[in-house]
Amino acid sequence: MKSELVFLFENAAWPVLLVDNSGRIRRFSAGAKNLFGLSAEATALLSGTIWPEDNGTTAEEFLQHWQQKPVPAVEVKLRTKTGEILPFTTNICSIQKEDQTNFLIQIFPKERIDPKGGGGSSHLIPSTTARNGESSYEAVTAHKQKLDCALQLSRSVALDFNNALTSILGHTSHILGRIESTNPWRNSLLEIEKSAEKAAEIAHDLASFSRQEKDVRAQLAGNINQLVRRTVELFKASQNPNIHWNLQLENKLYTANFEEAKMQQAFLKVLENAVQAVGNNGRITVSTCNKDFSDPCKDGNIQVQPGSYVCIEFEDNGRGIPSDILTRVFEPFFTTKNNPSNRGLGLAWVYGIVTNHSGSVAISSVLGEGTAVRIYLPAIKRIVKDHLAPSKDLTGTQTILVIDDEDVILTLGEMVLSSYGYRVFTASNGLSALETFKNCAGKIDLVITDLVMPQMSGREVIEKLRAIDPEIRIICASGFMRSGGSEDDQAYLQKPFTAQDLLTKVKQILAT
Repeated sequence: MKSELVFLFENAAWPVLLVDNSGRIRRFSAGAKNLFGLSAEATALLSGTIWPEDNGTTAEEFLQHWQQKPVPAVEVKLRTKTGEILPFTTNICSIQKEDQTNFLIQIFPKERIDPKGGGGSSHLIPSTTARNGESSYEAVTAHKQKLDCALQLSRSVALDFNNALTSILGHTSHILGRIESTNPWRNSLLEIEKSAEKAAEIAHDLASFSRQEKDVRAQLAGNINQLVRRTVELFKASQNPNIHWNLQLENKLYTANFEEAKMQQAFLKVLENAVQAVGNNGRITVSTCNKDFSDPCKDGNIQVQPGSYVCIEFEDNGRGIPSDILTRVFEPFFTTKNNPSNRGLGLAWVYGIVTNHSGSVAISSVLGEGTAVRIYLPAIKRIVKDHLAPSKDLTGTQTILVIDDEDVILTLGEMVLSSYGYRVFTASNGLSALETFKNCAGKIDLVITDLVMPQMSGREVIEKLRAIDPEIRIICASGFMRSGGSEDDQAYLQKPFTAQDLLTKVKQILAT
Protein backbone atom coordinates (compact mmCIF):
# COMPACT_ATOMS: atom_id res chain seq x y z
CA MET A 1 0.00 0.00 0.00
CA LYS A 2 1.22 3.51 -0.79
CA SER A 3 2.69 5.21 2.27
CA GLU A 4 0.01 7.85 2.77
CA LEU A 5 -2.73 5.24 2.34
CA VAL A 6 -1.08 3.03 4.97
CA PHE A 7 -0.85 6.07 7.23
CA LEU A 8 -4.52 6.91 6.74
CA PHE A 9 -5.60 3.25 7.09
CA GLU A 10 -3.77 2.63 10.34
CA ASN A 11 -4.87 5.96 11.86
CA ALA A 12 -8.53 5.70 10.84
CA ALA A 13 -10.79 6.27 13.85
CA TRP A 14 -13.42 3.86 12.54
CA PRO A 15 -12.88 0.05 12.46
CA VAL A 16 -11.21 -1.20 9.25
CA LEU A 17 -9.62 -4.61 8.66
CA LEU A 18 -7.38 -5.90 5.88
CA VAL A 19 -7.92 -9.67 5.72
CA ASP A 20 -6.43 -12.27 3.35
CA ASN A 21 -8.47 -15.08 1.75
CA SER A 22 -7.52 -17.46 4.58
CA GLY A 23 -9.28 -15.19 7.05
CA ARG A 24 -6.08 -13.87 8.63
CA ILE A 25 -6.04 -10.22 9.73
CA ARG A 26 -3.08 -8.53 8.04
CA ARG A 27 -3.67 -4.90 9.05
CA PHE A 28 -6.19 -3.04 11.18
CA SER A 29 -7.02 0.57 11.97
CA ALA A 30 -6.83 2.36 15.31
CA GLY A 31 -10.63 2.14 15.51
CA ALA A 32 -10.54 -1.65 15.07
CA LYS A 33 -7.84 -1.95 17.69
CA ASN A 34 -9.93 0.01 20.19
CA LEU A 35 -13.16 -1.87 19.44
CA PHE A 36 -11.83 -5.43 19.26
CA GLY A 37 -8.67 -5.23 21.38
CA LEU A 38 -6.46 -6.45 18.53
CA SER A 39 -2.74 -6.78 19.19
CA ALA A 40 -0.12 -5.31 16.89
CA GLU A 41 2.42 -7.95 17.88
CA ALA A 42 0.98 -10.74 15.74
CA THR A 43 -1.63 -11.35 13.06
CA ALA A 44 -4.68 -13.41 14.00
CA LEU A 45 -7.44 -15.32 12.28
CA LEU A 46 -10.90 -13.78 12.20
CA SER A 47 -12.40 -17.08 13.32
CA GLY A 48 -11.72 -17.72 16.96
CA THR A 49 -10.97 -14.06 17.78
CA ILE A 50 -13.65 -11.57 16.75
CA TRP A 51 -15.73 -13.85 14.48
CA PRO A 52 -18.24 -15.78 16.63
CA GLU A 53 -20.07 -19.00 15.75
CA ASP A 54 -23.33 -17.01 15.78
CA ASN A 55 -22.71 -16.16 12.12
CA GLY A 56 -23.35 -19.83 11.21
CA THR A 57 -20.23 -20.09 9.04
CA THR A 58 -16.49 -19.60 9.38
CA ALA A 59 -14.86 -16.37 8.29
CA GLU A 60 -13.05 -18.18 5.45
CA GLU A 61 -16.32 -19.61 4.11
CA PHE A 62 -17.99 -16.22 4.45
CA LEU A 63 -15.27 -14.50 2.39
CA GLN A 64 -15.36 -17.23 -0.29
CA HIS A 65 -19.13 -16.89 -0.59
CA TRP A 66 -18.88 -13.08 -0.76
CA GLN A 67 -16.26 -13.32 -3.49
CA GLN A 68 -18.62 -15.45 -5.58
CA LYS A 69 -21.56 -13.07 -5.02
CA PRO A 70 -20.23 -9.69 -3.87
CA VAL A 71 -22.74 -7.25 -2.38
CA PRO A 72 -22.13 -3.67 -1.14
CA ALA A 73 -23.12 -4.25 2.50
CA VAL A 74 -23.34 -7.39 4.65
CA GLU A 75 -24.65 -7.75 8.20
CA VAL A 76 -22.51 -9.87 10.53
CA LYS A 77 -21.97 -10.33 14.25
CA LEU A 78 -18.58 -9.63 15.82
CA ARG A 79 -17.09 -10.05 19.28
CA THR A 80 -15.80 -6.85 20.91
CA LYS A 81 -12.92 -6.66 23.39
CA THR A 82 -15.44 -6.74 26.27
CA GLY A 83 -16.75 -10.11 25.08
CA GLU A 84 -20.07 -8.74 23.81
CA ILE A 85 -21.35 -10.10 20.49
CA LEU A 86 -22.85 -7.19 18.54
CA PRO A 87 -24.37 -6.85 15.06
CA PHE A 88 -22.50 -4.69 12.53
CA THR A 89 -22.89 -3.62 8.92
CA THR A 90 -19.76 -4.30 6.88
CA ASN A 91 -18.70 -2.79 3.57
CA ILE A 92 -16.30 -5.10 1.74
CA CYS A 93 -14.09 -4.78 -1.33
CA SER A 94 -11.47 -7.15 -2.68
CA ILE A 95 -7.91 -6.12 -3.49
CA GLN A 96 -5.93 -8.27 -5.92
CA LYS A 97 -2.14 -8.07 -5.66
CA GLU A 98 -0.19 -10.54 -7.78
CA ASP A 99 -1.66 -13.96 -6.85
CA GLN A 100 -2.95 -12.88 -3.45
CA THR A 101 -6.54 -11.74 -2.75
CA ASN A 102 -7.13 -9.48 0.23
CA PHE A 103 -10.37 -8.01 1.55
CA LEU A 104 -10.79 -4.50 2.91
CA ILE A 105 -13.61 -4.61 5.49
CA GLN A 106 -15.07 -1.40 6.92
CA ILE A 107 -17.24 -1.96 9.99
CA PHE A 108 -20.18 0.18 11.11
CA PRO A 109 -22.47 -0.34 14.14
CA LYS A 110 -26.01 -1.45 13.39
CA GLU A 111 -27.68 -2.44 16.66
CA ARG A 112 -26.73 -3.12 20.22
CA ILE A 113 -27.51 -6.43 21.92
CA ASP A 114 -28.99 -6.05 25.36
CA PRO A 115 -26.74 -8.12 27.64
CA LYS A 116 -29.65 -8.36 30.12
CA GLY A 117 -31.75 -10.38 27.69
CA GLY A 118 -32.69 -13.75 29.23
CA GLY A 119 -33.32 -17.29 28.02
CA GLY A 120 -30.31 -17.30 25.75
CA SER A 121 -32.01 -15.03 23.24
CA SER A 122 -30.72 -11.63 22.26
CA HIS A 123 -32.90 -8.58 22.79
CA LEU A 124 -31.99 -6.02 20.13
CA ILE A 125 -32.14 -2.33 20.87
CA PRO A 126 -32.72 -0.33 17.65
CA SER A 127 -30.01 2.21 16.91
CA THR A 128 -32.54 5.06 17.03
CA THR A 129 -33.44 4.38 20.66
CA ALA A 130 -32.13 6.63 23.41
CA ARG A 131 -31.55 5.28 26.88
CA ASN A 132 -31.68 7.13 30.22
CA GLY A 133 -32.15 10.45 28.45
CA GLU A 134 -28.86 10.12 26.54
CA SER A 135 -28.35 10.43 22.78
CA SER A 136 -28.28 7.20 20.84
CA TYR A 137 -24.82 5.70 21.00
CA GLU A 138 -25.15 4.15 17.57
CA ALA A 139 -26.40 7.30 15.85
CA VAL A 140 -23.62 9.41 17.32
CA THR A 141 -20.97 6.81 16.50
CA ALA A 142 -22.18 6.37 12.92
CA HIS A 143 -22.21 10.14 12.39
CA LYS A 144 -18.68 10.45 13.77
CA GLN A 145 -17.46 7.66 11.53
CA LYS A 146 -18.89 9.36 8.45
CA LEU A 147 -17.14 12.58 9.46
CA ASP A 148 -13.90 10.71 10.05
CA CYS A 149 -14.19 9.25 6.54
CA ALA A 150 -14.52 12.75 5.11
CA LEU A 151 -11.60 14.01 7.18
CA GLN A 152 -9.32 11.18 6.11
CA LEU A 153 -10.33 11.54 2.47
CA SER A 154 -9.64 15.28 2.45
CA ARG A 155 -6.33 14.64 4.21
CA SER A 156 -5.28 12.20 1.47
CA VAL A 157 -6.43 14.51 -1.34
CA ALA A 158 -4.59 17.47 0.22
CA LEU A 159 -1.37 15.45 0.43
CA ASP A 160 -1.43 14.38 -3.23
CA PHE A 161 -2.53 17.85 -4.32
CA ASN A 162 0.33 19.45 -2.39
CA ASN A 163 2.92 17.19 -4.02
CA ALA A 164 1.72 18.13 -7.50
CA LEU A 165 1.56 21.84 -6.63
CA THR A 166 5.04 21.73 -5.13
CA SER A 167 6.40 20.65 -8.52
CA ILE A 168 4.37 23.30 -10.41
CA LEU A 169 5.22 26.16 -8.06
CA GLY A 170 8.83 25.08 -7.70
CA HIS A 171 9.59 24.89 -11.41
CA THR A 172 7.66 28.08 -12.22
CA SER A 173 9.34 30.16 -9.53
CA HIS A 174 12.72 28.70 -10.52
CA ILE A 175 12.27 29.87 -14.13
CA LEU A 176 10.96 33.27 -13.02
CA GLY A 177 14.09 33.73 -10.97
CA ARG A 178 16.26 33.05 -14.00
CA ILE A 179 14.64 34.94 -16.89
CA GLU A 180 14.83 38.67 -17.61
CA SER A 181 11.95 40.92 -16.62
CA THR A 182 11.49 41.83 -20.31
CA ASN A 183 11.08 38.23 -21.44
CA PRO A 184 7.76 37.90 -23.38
CA TRP A 185 6.90 34.65 -21.53
CA ARG A 186 7.23 36.19 -18.06
CA ASN A 187 3.59 37.28 -17.79
CA SER A 188 2.37 33.80 -18.67
CA LEU A 189 4.62 32.30 -16.04
CA LEU A 190 3.33 34.79 -13.48
CA GLU A 191 -0.24 33.74 -14.29
CA ILE A 192 0.71 30.07 -13.84
CA GLU A 193 2.31 30.90 -10.51
CA LYS A 194 -0.75 32.89 -9.42
CA SER A 195 -3.11 30.04 -10.33
CA ALA A 196 -0.92 27.49 -8.56
CA GLU A 197 -0.87 29.65 -5.44
CA LYS A 198 -4.66 29.84 -5.53
CA ALA A 199 -4.80 26.05 -5.81
CA ALA A 200 -2.35 25.85 -2.90
CA GLU A 201 -4.82 27.84 -0.80
CA ILE A 202 -7.51 25.25 -1.59
CA ALA A 203 -5.16 22.42 -0.65
CA HIS A 204 -4.32 24.31 2.53
CA ASP A 205 -8.00 24.63 3.42
CA LEU A 206 -8.50 20.90 2.78
CA ALA A 207 -5.56 20.08 5.02
CA SER A 208 -6.85 22.46 7.70
CA PHE A 209 -10.32 20.88 7.53
CA SER A 210 -8.86 17.41 7.99
CA ARG A 211 -6.96 18.29 11.16
CA GLN A 212 -8.44 16.63 14.24
CA GLU A 213 -7.22 19.18 16.78
CA LYS A 214 -9.75 21.60 18.23
CA ASP A 215 -7.87 24.55 16.68
CA VAL A 216 -7.90 23.64 13.00
CA ARG A 217 -5.71 26.52 11.92
CA ALA A 218 -1.97 26.07 12.22
CA GLN A 219 -0.80 29.42 13.65
CA LEU A 220 2.96 29.12 13.93
CA ALA A 221 5.20 31.35 16.01
CA GLY A 222 7.53 33.26 13.76
CA ASN A 223 9.00 36.47 12.39
CA ILE A 224 6.39 38.32 10.33
CA ASN A 225 9.13 40.18 8.42
CA GLN A 226 9.82 37.17 6.24
CA LEU A 227 6.19 36.93 5.17
CA VAL A 228 5.94 40.71 4.56
CA ARG A 229 9.08 40.75 2.43
CA ARG A 230 8.03 37.70 0.41
CA THR A 231 4.49 39.02 -0.14
CA VAL A 232 5.67 42.43 -1.34
CA GLU A 233 8.21 40.88 -3.72
CA LEU A 234 5.54 38.55 -5.11
CA PHE A 235 3.01 41.36 -5.54
CA LYS A 236 5.15 44.12 -7.02
CA ALA A 237 6.61 41.84 -9.70
CA SER A 238 3.31 42.04 -11.62
CA GLN A 239 2.57 45.74 -10.95
CA ASN A 240 3.37 49.03 -12.67
CA PRO A 241 7.16 49.57 -12.53
CA ASN A 242 6.59 53.32 -11.97
CA ILE A 243 5.25 52.67 -8.47
CA HIS A 244 7.94 53.26 -5.84
CA TRP A 245 8.06 50.61 -3.11
CA ASN A 246 9.66 51.21 0.25
CA LEU A 247 10.23 48.52 2.92
CA GLN A 248 11.00 49.59 6.49
CA LEU A 249 11.22 46.44 8.63
CA GLU A 250 12.08 46.30 12.35
CA ASN A 251 15.34 44.36 12.79
CA LYS A 252 14.37 42.96 16.19
CA LEU A 253 10.70 42.19 15.68
CA TYR A 254 8.64 40.48 18.37
CA THR A 255 7.36 36.95 17.83
CA ALA A 256 3.75 36.63 16.60
CA ASN A 257 1.55 33.59 16.01
CA PHE A 258 0.10 33.61 12.51
CA GLU A 259 -1.24 31.27 9.86
CA GLU A 260 0.94 32.10 6.88
CA ALA A 261 -1.41 31.43 3.97
CA LYS A 262 -4.32 33.43 5.41
CA MET A 263 -2.18 36.32 6.65
CA GLN A 264 -0.58 36.58 3.22
CA GLN A 265 -4.06 36.83 1.70
CA ALA A 266 -4.81 39.74 4.06
CA PHE A 267 -1.60 41.53 3.08
CA LEU A 268 -2.31 41.04 -0.64
CA LYS A 269 -5.82 42.51 -0.30
CA VAL A 270 -4.43 45.64 1.39
CA LEU A 271 -1.72 45.98 -1.28
CA GLU A 272 -4.32 45.66 -4.07
CA ASN A 273 -6.22 48.63 -2.62
CA ALA A 274 -3.00 50.64 -2.23
CA VAL A 275 -1.98 50.07 -5.86
CA GLN A 276 -5.41 51.09 -7.10
CA ALA A 277 -5.24 54.23 -4.94
CA VAL A 278 -1.87 55.48 -6.26
CA GLY A 279 -2.64 54.78 -9.93
CA ASN A 280 0.21 54.78 -12.45
CA ASN A 281 2.61 56.69 -10.22
CA GLY A 282 2.95 56.85 -6.50
CA ARG A 283 4.63 55.55 -3.38
CA ILE A 284 3.73 52.58 -1.18
CA THR A 285 5.54 52.07 2.12
CA VAL A 286 5.30 48.82 4.09
CA SER A 287 6.75 48.83 7.59
CA THR A 288 6.83 46.69 10.73
CA CYS A 289 7.47 47.67 14.34
CA ASN A 290 6.93 46.55 17.92
CA LYS A 291 4.19 48.19 19.98
CA ASP A 292 3.70 48.01 23.76
CA PHE A 293 0.58 49.48 25.37
CA SER A 294 0.11 49.69 29.13
CA ASP A 295 -3.32 51.29 28.68
CA PRO A 296 -5.98 51.05 25.96
CA CYS A 297 -4.86 53.04 22.92
CA LYS A 298 -7.17 54.54 20.31
CA ASP A 299 -5.94 54.27 16.72
CA GLY A 300 -8.26 55.60 14.06
CA ASN A 301 -11.40 53.52 14.09
CA ILE A 302 -10.35 51.03 16.81
CA GLN A 303 -9.16 50.86 20.40
CA VAL A 304 -6.18 48.56 20.95
CA GLN A 305 -6.17 46.79 24.31
CA PRO A 306 -3.10 46.79 26.61
CA GLY A 307 -0.39 44.35 25.61
CA SER A 308 2.47 43.74 23.19
CA TYR A 309 1.88 43.74 19.45
CA VAL A 310 3.56 43.47 16.10
CA CYS A 311 2.29 46.30 13.90
CA ILE A 312 2.34 45.97 10.10
CA GLU A 313 1.57 49.25 8.33
CA PHE A 314 0.71 49.75 4.66
CA GLU A 315 0.85 53.43 3.67
CA ASP A 316 0.19 54.96 0.25
CA ASN A 317 0.16 58.53 -1.07
CA GLY A 318 -2.93 57.98 -3.20
CA ARG A 319 -6.19 59.84 -3.43
CA GLY A 320 -7.35 59.04 0.09
CA ILE A 321 -10.81 58.05 1.36
CA PRO A 322 -13.65 60.49 2.16
CA SER A 323 -14.64 60.51 5.84
CA ASP A 324 -18.20 59.33 5.15
CA ILE A 325 -16.85 56.26 3.32
CA LEU A 326 -14.00 55.57 5.76
CA THR A 327 -16.44 54.40 8.43
CA ARG A 328 -17.86 51.75 6.08
CA VAL A 329 -14.75 50.24 4.48
CA PHE A 330 -14.94 47.01 6.51
CA GLU A 331 -18.60 46.36 5.68
CA PRO A 332 -19.12 43.22 3.57
CA PHE A 333 -20.32 43.96 0.02
CA PHE A 334 -19.72 47.70 0.40
CA THR A 335 -17.68 49.07 -2.53
CA THR A 336 -17.17 52.33 -4.39
CA LYS A 337 -15.57 50.62 -7.40
CA ASN A 338 -17.42 50.39 -10.68
CA ASN A 339 -15.86 47.08 -11.67
CA PRO A 340 -18.75 44.53 -11.65
CA SER A 341 -16.38 41.76 -10.61
CA ASN A 342 -15.62 43.60 -7.37
CA ARG A 343 -17.91 42.29 -4.61
CA GLY A 344 -16.69 44.57 -1.84
CA LEU A 345 -15.20 41.76 0.23
CA GLY A 346 -11.54 42.85 0.22
CA LEU A 347 -11.21 44.72 3.51
CA ALA A 348 -14.00 42.68 5.09
CA TRP A 349 -11.87 39.63 4.35
CA VAL A 350 -8.82 41.35 5.86
CA TYR A 351 -10.82 42.18 8.97
CA GLY A 352 -12.02 38.58 9.30
CA ILE A 353 -8.54 37.10 8.93
CA VAL A 354 -6.92 39.49 11.40
CA THR A 355 -9.64 39.18 14.05
CA ASN A 356 -9.41 35.39 13.76
CA HIS A 357 -5.79 35.90 14.83
CA SER A 358 -7.07 37.92 17.85
CA GLY A 359 -5.71 41.05 16.17
CA SER A 360 -7.09 44.42 15.10
CA VAL A 361 -7.12 46.51 11.92
CA ALA A 362 -6.91 50.32 12.02
CA ILE A 363 -7.30 52.61 9.02
CA SER A 364 -6.72 56.33 8.67
CA SER A 365 -6.88 58.52 5.60
CA VAL A 366 -6.63 62.13 4.47
CA LEU A 367 -8.43 63.00 1.26
CA GLY A 368 -5.91 63.81 -1.45
CA GLU A 369 -2.92 62.75 0.65
CA GLY A 370 -3.18 59.02 1.14
CA THR A 371 -4.27 56.13 3.33
CA ALA A 372 -2.61 54.01 6.03
CA VAL A 373 -3.77 50.55 7.13
CA ARG A 374 -2.26 49.16 10.34
CA ILE A 375 -2.59 45.53 11.38
CA TYR A 376 -1.95 44.73 15.06
CA LEU A 377 -1.12 41.10 15.91
CA PRO A 378 -0.70 39.98 19.55
CA ALA A 379 2.97 39.30 20.18
CA ILE A 380 5.40 37.81 22.67
CA LYS A 381 8.44 39.84 23.73
CA ARG A 382 10.79 37.32 22.21
CA ILE A 383 12.91 38.11 19.19
CA VAL A 384 12.89 35.58 16.36
CA LYS A 385 15.96 35.94 14.19
CA ASP A 386 15.28 36.92 10.61
CA HIS A 387 17.16 34.17 8.81
CA LEU A 388 16.06 35.18 5.34
CA ALA A 389 19.12 35.23 3.11
CA PRO A 390 19.54 38.07 0.62
CA SER A 391 18.03 37.19 -2.74
CA LYS A 392 21.50 37.37 -4.37
CA ASP A 393 22.98 34.96 -1.86
CA LEU A 394 20.98 31.74 -2.25
CA THR A 395 23.90 29.78 -3.72
CA GLY A 396 25.96 27.18 -1.92
CA THR A 397 28.51 24.43 -2.41
CA GLN A 398 27.41 21.92 0.24
CA THR A 399 26.20 18.37 -0.40
CA ILE A 400 22.50 17.67 0.13
CA LEU A 401 20.54 14.40 0.23
CA VAL A 402 16.88 14.73 -0.83
CA ILE A 403 14.52 11.89 0.20
CA ASP A 404 10.97 11.61 -1.16
CA ASP A 405 8.80 8.84 -2.64
CA GLU A 406 7.47 11.24 -5.30
CA ASP A 407 9.70 11.49 -8.39
CA VAL A 408 8.44 15.00 -9.19
CA ILE A 409 9.72 16.27 -5.83
CA LEU A 410 13.11 14.59 -6.30
CA THR A 411 13.43 16.09 -9.78
CA LEU A 412 12.51 19.54 -8.51
CA GLY A 413 14.93 19.37 -5.58
CA GLU A 414 17.83 18.16 -7.70
CA MET A 415 17.24 20.72 -10.48
CA VAL A 416 16.79 23.78 -8.23
CA LEU A 417 19.54 23.01 -5.71
CA SER A 418 22.14 21.94 -8.28
CA SER A 419 21.50 25.06 -10.38
CA TYR A 420 22.45 27.13 -7.33
CA GLY A 421 25.74 25.31 -6.82
CA TYR A 422 24.80 22.51 -4.42
CA ARG A 423 25.79 18.89 -4.95
CA VAL A 424 22.65 16.77 -4.73
CA PHE A 425 21.94 13.09 -4.06
CA THR A 426 18.38 11.73 -4.21
CA ALA A 427 16.68 8.68 -2.71
CA SER A 428 13.11 7.46 -3.26
CA ASN A 429 12.85 5.54 0.04
CA GLY A 430 14.42 5.24 3.45
CA LEU A 431 16.56 2.18 2.77
CA SER A 432 18.12 3.76 -0.30
CA ALA A 433 18.70 6.98 1.63
CA LEU A 434 20.52 5.18 4.45
CA GLU A 435 22.72 3.33 1.98
CA THR A 436 23.63 6.59 0.22
CA PHE A 437 24.30 8.31 3.54
CA LYS A 438 26.64 5.51 4.67
CA ASN A 439 28.48 5.44 1.34
CA CYS A 440 29.04 9.19 1.60
CA ALA A 441 30.07 9.13 5.25
CA GLY A 442 30.95 12.61 6.45
CA LYS A 443 30.32 14.23 3.06
CA ILE A 444 26.60 15.04 3.32
CA ASP A 445 25.92 18.40 4.97
CA LEU A 446 22.13 18.43 4.92
CA VAL A 447 19.23 15.98 4.51
CA ILE A 448 15.78 17.00 3.24
CA THR A 449 13.24 14.24 3.86
CA ASP A 450 9.53 13.75 3.37
CA LEU A 451 7.78 12.52 6.51
CA VAL A 452 5.31 10.07 4.92
CA MET A 453 6.98 7.38 2.80
CA PRO A 454 6.53 3.65 2.13
CA GLN A 455 8.48 0.93 3.95
CA MET A 456 10.18 3.38 6.28
CA SER A 457 8.63 6.67 7.43
CA GLY A 458 10.56 9.93 7.42
CA ARG A 459 10.71 9.91 11.22
CA GLU A 460 12.26 6.44 11.20
CA VAL A 461 14.81 7.62 8.62
CA ILE A 462 15.68 10.60 10.82
CA GLU A 463 16.21 8.35 13.86
CA LYS A 464 18.56 6.08 11.91
CA LEU A 465 20.44 9.03 10.40
CA ARG A 466 20.88 10.57 13.86
CA ALA A 467 22.25 7.24 15.10
CA ILE A 468 24.91 7.43 12.39
CA ASP A 469 25.60 11.16 12.70
CA PRO A 470 23.95 12.96 15.65
CA GLU A 471 24.97 16.37 14.25
CA ILE A 472 23.49 16.00 10.76
CA ARG A 473 21.25 18.90 9.75
CA ILE A 474 17.77 17.79 8.63
CA ILE A 475 14.81 19.57 7.03
CA CYS A 476 11.42 17.81 7.26
CA ALA A 477 9.02 18.38 4.36
CA SER A 478 5.35 17.43 4.35
CA GLY A 479 1.99 18.32 2.87
CA PHE A 480 0.21 17.64 6.17
CA MET A 481 -0.74 20.57 8.39
CA ARG A 482 1.38 20.92 11.47
CA SER A 483 0.69 22.37 14.90
CA GLY A 484 2.88 25.24 16.01
CA GLY A 485 5.10 25.52 19.04
CA SER A 486 7.59 22.79 18.21
CA GLU A 487 11.21 23.57 18.86
CA ASP A 488 12.17 22.47 15.34
CA ASP A 489 9.70 24.72 13.50
CA GLN A 490 12.59 26.35 11.64
CA ALA A 491 13.61 22.99 10.13
CA TYR A 492 10.16 22.30 8.69
CA LEU A 493 9.22 22.94 5.03
CA GLN A 494 5.49 22.99 4.29
CA LYS A 495 4.39 21.65 0.91
CA PRO A 496 3.70 23.11 -1.56
CA PHE A 497 6.81 25.32 -1.62
CA THR A 498 8.48 27.49 -4.24
CA ALA A 499 12.08 27.28 -5.40
CA GLN A 500 12.83 30.36 -3.29
CA ASP A 501 11.20 28.76 -0.24
CA LEU A 502 13.42 25.70 -0.66
CA LEU A 503 16.62 27.68 -1.25
CA THR A 504 15.91 30.03 1.64
CA LYS A 505 15.20 27.18 4.06
CA VAL A 506 18.36 25.34 2.99
CA LYS A 507 20.44 28.50 3.43
CA GLN A 508 18.86 29.11 6.83
CA ILE A 509 19.52 25.62 8.21
CA LEU A 510 23.06 25.40 6.83
CA ALA A 511 23.83 28.71 8.58
CA THR A 512 22.91 27.30 12.02
